[in-house]
Amino acid sequence: MLTQWTPTLTTPSFTPVMPAAQRFMQFRYPLPYGALLQDGGVQFVVYSRSATAMRVLLYKRVTDREPYRVVEFNRTTDRWGDIWSLHVPDVEAGALYHYQADGPYAPERGHRFNPNARLIDPYARALAGQFQTSEDGIIRPPKCVVVDETFDWQGDRHLRRPLSESVIYEMHVRGFTRGPSSEVEHPGTYQGVIEKIPYLQSLGVTAVELMPIHEFPTNGVFGSKLDRPNYWGYDSLAFFSPHRGYQHGNEPGGQVRQFKEMVRALHAAGIEVILDVVFNHTAEGNHLGPTLSFKGLENRVYYMLNGDGTYKNYSGCGNTVNGNHPICREMIFHCLRHWVYNYHIDGFRFDLASILSRNRNGELVPNPPMVELIAEDPMLADTKIIAEAWDAAGAFQVGNFADKRWAEWNGHYRDDIRRFWRGDQGMIGPMATRLSGSSDLYQSSGRHPYHSINFITSHDGYPLNDLVSYEHKHNQANGEDNRDGENNNNSANYGVEGPTRRKHIVELRRRQAKNMMASLLLSEGTPMIVAGDEVLRTQRGNNNAYCQDNATSWFDWNLVEKNSEMLRFTQAIIDFRKAQPNVRRPSFLTGQAASEGQIPDVSWYGPEGQGVNWSSQQKSLVCVLGTAGLDDPSARYIMLMLHAGGDSQDFTIPAAVRRLPWRLFVDTAAEAPNDVYPGVNGPAVPAGGRVKLVHHSVRCYVA
Repeated sequence: MLTQWTPTLTTPSFTPVMPAAQRFMQFRYPLPYGALLQDGGVQFVVYSRSATAMRVLLYKRVTDREPYRVVEFNRTTDRWGDIWSLHVPDVEAGALYHYQADGPYAPERGHRFNPNARLIDPYARALAGQFQTSEDGIIRPPKCVVVDETFDWQGDRHLRRPLSESVIYEMHVRGFTRGPSSEVEHPGTYQGVIEKIPYLQSLGVTAVELMPIHEFPTNGVFGSKLDRPNYWGYDSLAFFSPHRGYQHGNEPGGQVRQFKEMVRALHAAGIEVILDVVFNHTAEGNHLGPTLSFKGLENRVYYMLNGDGTYKNYSGCGNTVNGNHPICREMIFHCLRHWVYNYHIDGFRFDLASILSRNRNGELVPNPPMVELIAEDPMLADTKIIAEAWDAAGAFQVGNFADKRWAEWNGHYRDDIRRFWRGDQGMIGPMATRLSGSSDLYQSSGRHPYHSINFITSHDGYPLNDLVSYEHKHNQANGEDNRDGENNNNSANYGVEGPTRRKHIVELRRRQAKNMMASLLLSEGTPMIVAGDEVLRTQRGNNNAYCQDNATSWFDWNLVEKNSEMLRFTQAIIDFRKAQPNVRRPSFLTGQAASEGQIPDVSWYGPEGQGVNWSSQQKSLVCVLGTAGLDDPSARYIMLMLHAGGDSQDFTIPAAVRRLPWRLFVDTAAEAPNDVYPGVNGPAVPAGGRVKLVHHSVRCYVA
């Protein structure tokens, strides 16, 4: 018999729906490994396929040499396949720990387990304390910290600025404010960067690219005979943790909050944060290096090994991360998501990224899984990804790096701009190609001008001032008998090696610095400036200052006033670039006009105002940028006159554009303040359309 169903009527309750942006900001990416706060304790989760036993060591203080508690994983109940997972009650945020793993020690088969080694959790969210050495000589790494990722972002969100509108500023967190001239309250720290944000805003950059902030040892290179400081930080120890050396105070895990505060403050100022990440090797070095983490958990999975168990060394640093092994690939993938969602990072620059294109045998392969995974991950869809598209074993993939979503550090741009301004023969063609976005490298693969990260200098090499002051490297202070560092720098000293008081040399060097800065900021593509070039910082001829944690590398804030002329020059051109779509086009120039009789999007001329003989040894070039293809009323005509010759040169305005109302914007040969007119209100082109450029100079006119 069927009974009639009578619905029960109740008053519905409504839960307010949180706005999507707010939900996004409160979201914390749940990592599957590491020390996870849950159920009144901590869930410790770590991967190891070959371990026969696993322990977590708990400490009360960062200085403790011995744990107060050791908890053994049960091989039956606490192991799921190759994942060891153990819940320890009554452990809170701030707790300190290591892992210990038993297993085979058979280096010839790739195993390096050491039951006495204390190991960093590969997914550790923070480290605390210093290295210690046990009585039997085993190096003990800093302790891992259980971290509560909760943070008040105050509504902060990713800025999502298009790469085509970006001006990148490469900087070192410590070096930016470590010197006494910075006059900040907390020099050399994340807080120090916050204190200098007004300077970054006044300069006009849109993103800072931070040299490595992943945890790294600062006391030398393991597996090396050199006992030199690791200043740059290209020796990662814990990929998920911000470097404790840049925090102020000694609170275990305090760097997590302070780093987030820095990101939040930079975003509030309209400045994005890009991290330089080093997924190609670790600080554990080669067979001579210590067992600190990966070696003691699953050496033959985390590293590329030869058949005899020795380390492949495509990084030049002793080992190579096995980036296309599924476990390593998963770790890198989790790490990137962690930084994007838990730290609001806007982009990544991948050091020696060609290593990510190598399979487990070390061979370069098409469509490498790791590279494609990063490019296609929906959670990284709005994240900038930039490749240093080479490695230390000869791979050079600039223009050919696997996936078309990737931007690249354009090493060809660096070399060609340097050689043109040095006055090398046969450089007008390469110069024109680089100014117009490097279509030879990026167009056929479906990429755009902004995928070319244009730079003339970076942390790796001379700063701009030294590029025009030294013909030879001077790296003796590095302790390697001047053998380290690049020998072929395409640099010049113009008569004297290093500092000089000779007025004509000083003036020429300053002009050449302005020539290159103007070329960089007026090129199609995405410009990157290294911190200090805008005030002519020097490293005294050292082109490999990886170990110079001193005035050689630190930003000298006295130069802001001393070289205010160069700073003003740089600021003005950055401001112009940000306002002018004609130097940041999303598509490549064609040389075509929008309609018959109009000015093409780009035209090239010799100094006499006629067409260019590209096979000549000429050292002068005129570039006229039209507005064809730009649907923007703010777009203006731009005419660049570039003269790298050693004598003065007459230039004639091309007849096709002579009637335009040209006004001078830049003249690198003029004394300040007439070297740049921020409002583009400089003198008009003289009657007759002829101007004279002194040797090694740039003029830019705008109509």
